[in-house]
Amino acid sequence: MTRLGILTSGGDCPGLNAVIRGAVLSGVISHGYDFVGFRDGWRGVLDGDVVPLPRHAVRGLSRLGGTILGTSRTNPLKEGGVGAVRESLSRLGVDGLVAIGGEGTLAAAQELSDQGIKVVGVPKTIDNDLDATDFTFGFDTAVQTATEAIDRLRTTGESHHRCMIAEVMGRNAGWIALHAGMASGAHAILIPEHTVPLGQVAGWVQSAHDRGRAPLVVVAEAFVPEGQDAPYSPRGLDTFGRPRLGGIGVLMEHELQSLTGIETRATVLGHIQRGGAPTAFDRVLATRLGMAAVDSAANGRWGTMVSLRGTSIVNVGFDAALGRLKTVPEDRYREAAVLFG
Repeated sequence: MTRLGILTSGGDCPGLNAVIRGAVLSGVISHGYDFVGFRDGWRGVLDGDVVPLPRHAVRGLSRLGGTILGTSRTNPLKEGGVGAVRESLSRLGVDGLVAIGGEGTLAAAQELSDQGIKVVGVPKTIDNDLDATDFTFGFDTAVQTATEAIDRLRTTGESHHRCMIAEVMGRNAGWIALHAGMASGAHAILIPEHTVPLGQVAGWVQSAHDRGRAPLVVVAEAFVPEGQDAPYSPRGLDTFGRPRLGGIGVLMEHELQSLTGIETRATVLGHIQRGGAPTAFDRVLATRLGMAAVDSAANGRWGTMVSLRGTSIVNVGFDAALGRLKTVPEDRYREAAVLFG
C-alpha cells in the first residue's frame, strides 16, 4: 500500500485542516492510500514524529482553523539535511510527501525534490504572494478578519474624532492591505510596492478630517515611507533568514499626529489575521488543492505544486512558484488611490 506523509509548515493559516481532509479523503477513496501526518512541520520529518491519519481522523476538519498537525519554522536543510529526511522517510515507509506551506516551505521542498525525494507542494499563505497561483487559501479569510476589525476601529475613531491606523500583515506584498482597505473604505492605503511621503499621507488624513470624517489609514507591515531604505523590522530574522516585520503602524501614529495635530491611534492586527475558521471560499479552495495534491502523487507529478488558475487546479514547477513574489501591480494601487483623502 502506498503511504503518503502530510506536513504543515511555516506560519499557520485558515484552511490547513481542509487541505488535510481533502487529501486524506481523496487518497483513501480514490487510490486506497495510507496516510501519516508529521507533527510540527519539517521537525516531525526529521524526528520521525508521526500520527496516523485514517479516514475518521479528518472528519469535520474543513471548518476548523489552525492545523491538527501543528507547525514550526524548522528549516530541514539547515537542521538535518537531505540525508536525514531521506532516512526518516525510509524508516517510516513513507513513499512521498505532501508539503503544505508558503515560500520557505516550498523552497525546502524544491531542494529536497532536486535531491530525489518525492514531494508535491500545496501553496499556503495569507499573504497571497506566490506568483504561480491566482489565490492562496487563507488570504480570503485574512482579508475578511482584517475588514471586520477595521470596521470596529472606524466606529471608535468616529466616536472620538480620531485618526485610526490599522497595521495588517502581508510580508512584502500589499494584497491584504489593498483588499481590506478598499472593503473598509480607508482614506489611505499604504503598501510596500508603492512608496509614499508621510506628508502625502498627512494630506489625505487632513482632507478626511476637514470633511468631518474620522480618518482611517490601513498600512501593510512592510510599507517603507519615502526616505527610508527598508521595512521596519526590530525583531531580527526568522529561521529562513527573512526579517520579522511589524510595528510600522505605531511609528506612523506619532508621525501623523505630529504632522496633522489630529489625535491618532494605531492598532497592529498581527496574528489575529491567521486565526479562526476559514471562509467558505478558503474551505473549498483548500479542499480542492488537497485532493489535487494526492492526484498529482498518484500520477507521478512529483516536484510540482498544485495551483489555482482561473477556476481550474493545475500543476506548476516549484521554479515557477518561487521565481518571484506576486506583488500588487501599479494599476491596482492607482485604482484604489482615487478614493483616498
